[in-house]
Amino acid sequence: MKIKHTVLRVAFLAAFTASTMGVATLGTAHAAAPMVKTSAPGFYRMMLGDFEVTALSDGTVNLPVDKLLTNTTPAKTRKALARSFESAPLETSVNGYLINTGSKLVLIDTGAAKLFGPTLGNLAANLKAAGYQPEQVDEIYITHMHPDHVGGLMDGEKMAFPNATVRADKHDADFWLSQANLDKAPADSKGFFQGAMASLNPYVKAGKFSPFDGATDLVPGVKAMATHGHTPGHSTYVVESKGQKLVLWGDLVHVAAVQFDDPSVTIQFDADTKQAAAARKRAYADAAKGGYLVAASHIAFPGVGHVRASGKVFTWVPVNYSVVR
Repeated sequence: MKIKHTVLRVAFLAAFTASTMGVATLGTAHAAAPMVKTSAPGFYRMMLGDFEVTALSDGTVNLPVDKLLTNTTPAKTRKALARSFESAPLETSVNGYLINTGSKLVLIDTGAAKLFGPTLGNLAANLKAAGYQPEQVDEIYITHMHPDHVGGLMDGEKMAFPNATVRADKHDADFWLSQANLDKAPADSKGFFQGAMASLNPYVKAGKFSPFDGATDLVPGVKAMATHGHTPGHSTYVVESKGQKLVLWGDLVHVAAVQFDDPSVTIQFDADTKQAAAARKRAYADAAKGGYLVAASHIAFPGVGHVRASGKVFTWVPVNYSVVR
């Protein structure tokens, strides 16, 4: 019996020594491996009643928000950012959202493609990584026609979503697709018009663009709401299924660390700053009161969460990570 125990102890010690030596060897080899420096594909999936919602990342872009935000000062902006352990330029998400109602596949905003620099343009790849193909998309709803929301409509010279009908508020279409407005626009603003025209006009010519005017039921469970200000026809989209609600905010908020504490802060991209600030305040208050989910194009991916009110100050509460079942 003693011999048996001795043999077992020797065998165990030998195995342990070999395994630790192997770990040490492996550790040394792994430490020499190059850093990958990329993340997993940018999609996040959740259920809303019977609907499947997939957040799609188009990428991130560094924005000098301390210089872009208005009705505040750069110093105040930097101080607000610091409270959230952030700084300027701020790495800012660009998000789109795919809604599968069971009968329709609806994409809300398409990302920038090539219109906003090399760090964006990933939405189509992430849509495919999420298990869908662009040809499956039935409807595309545009919150507004800025380049980081419409650029992904095109894949080079061809329509990226050949079977989809594109919809947006007619006020945005009338403004951004107007040659007269392009001609009289300042030089530094002409690119916004040119980007909208290059992205939307192929769908217009193909009879695949159908504008709406303000509050409109689009497909069962999804409706548009007018939230004009950021652009002349900026829209949000309300998605409801089985008593659950999600409101897709578009660009009602750009910098969460600043604009939840102070909704009156605006941005240079706003067409009408007073109208944009008023729309944001109404959206915050309604979301806090209703307790429903919201999603925003430029809140850190996936950009989905709730809003909590405390007097005139609001707090963003991101969704808890969940695995769809």
